[in-house]
Amino acid sequence: MKIGELAKRTEVPTRMLRYYEEQGLITPRRQQNGYREYDEYLVDRVKKIRGLLDSGIPTRIIGDMLPCLNQPQEIVVADPDPELREMLARERDRMTERIALLEHHCHALTQYIAAMDRSLAATTETRLPQ
Repeated sequence: MKIGELAKRTEVPTRMLRYYEEQGLITPRRQQNGYREYDEYLVDRVKKIRGLLDSGIPTRIIGDMLPCLNQPQEIVVADPDPELREMLARERDRMTERIALLEHHCHALTQYIAAMDRSLAATTETRLPQ
């Protein structure tokens, strides 16, 4: 697929897709005419990259994390950086807090929608001719 289709399917602007390519996060194939061609698997990869970026993870770390997002495998870190580990732990904890807050808000919305549905149903019943 061309970059425009990938952008449409992932809701990520073409400018950002090119940036992901510069950072080595995605690698399109090159056609004989030099045009980039993006494989189907990149749709999922780009969505994962976007999610990690939205969570505050920088691209330099995302590149190392990408293998962890595909299939279960043993991860080997050759030169662990204690400061990076602490930063990642903070980000994970921040994500956990955000997830809990989002779940709380989702539950509240569900309750509010249910209350609206009950109210609408009661209003409809009272308007029906007897």
